[in-house]
Amino acid sequence: MNLKALAMAALMASAVPAAAEVKIALDGKPDLELSGSYNWSHAFAEALKAGGMEVREMPRGSVGEEAEKFDQVSTGLLEVSLSDVRAVAQVEPFIYGVRLPYIFDDAAHMDRALDAGGVFARVNETLAAQDVMLLALTPIGPSSGIITTDAAVRKPADMAELRMRALDDAQIAMYQAWGSTGTIVPWGEVPAGLQTGVIDGYLNSPFVPVMFGQTDFVKNFSDAGVIMPMRAVIASKMWYDGLSDEDRATVDKAVAAGDAANRAWLEKASVTALEQLEAKGVTVQRLSAEERGAFRELSKAVYNSGLMPEQDVKAWTGMSDGAR
Repeated sequence: MNLKALAMAALMASAVPAAAEVKIALDGKPDLELSGSYNWSHAFAEALKAGGMEVREMPRGSVGEEAEKFDQVSTGLLEVSLSDVRAVAQVEPFIYGVRLPYIFDDAAHMDRALDAGGVFARVNETLAAQDVMLLALTPIGPSSGIITTDAAVRKPADMAELRMRALDDAQIAMYQAWGSTGTIVPWGEVPAGLQTGVIDGYLNSPFVPVMFGQTDFVKNFSDAGVIMPMRAVIASKMWYDGLSDEDRATVDKAVAAGDAANRAWLEKASVTALEQLEAKGVTVQRLSAEERGAFRELSKAVYNSGLMPEQDVKAWTGMSDGAR
């Protein structure tokens, strides 16, 4: 028997209802002050508990890395995971549209676009073949800015001599469009890379240098508002479909509670994140709309770089423009 069949047999043979305990694999520290994704998962878990369901938080790494988490969700061994968007994109590449630079103005704009475009239904139709479903897309913090060790960046020309850490080929293409260079570096190697000069910076939410204790060597943050960093909340379809109608309704309400808590936190965090950086000695470059516009205009090259099919790019830009 394969792993999925064994998992199904175990669930069917168990005398304990499938909803007895909901395991949630976290993506980081359980920090309600600094983590947008934990604000989501905490509110989700509390709503489940209020509905009579038991919950267990699984610390980051305790059930494996991204591939292992996806496999466990797919087999029903793990109910819910806060995962990298790339985990979903490996099955349904259309979701990569959420990472196009400047595709969303803010979280409210994102929510309107996703709803109008029926994105969850489209993605879940494909994920169903893997017995996985997408419950939510949850921002982990305010929109990404340019984080550097030394250089103060206010315009693309300021990045000409910088070598930036890239998450993937899409970010490399974006840096090239800005006149800079990028190199893919695993997150665990970023601190050493910054301190040794292998890389000069990276793109991420303003909370990240504080969360990961990098403010001793990260000294500049440019509030460029490039991409909204987020997690894909995925769940076992096998588990969800096996719930009673009452428990399934509880899960649906818990997703809504998680979304509401995350968005409320994000509204405040967009201000406090910059203040916390400054309190740690990091210089914040608050860019004007015109200065951001220079980065936005150059970033359009990424849309036509071949990283996404042309029809998908048109779909995402159409959703975005229609929801503004």
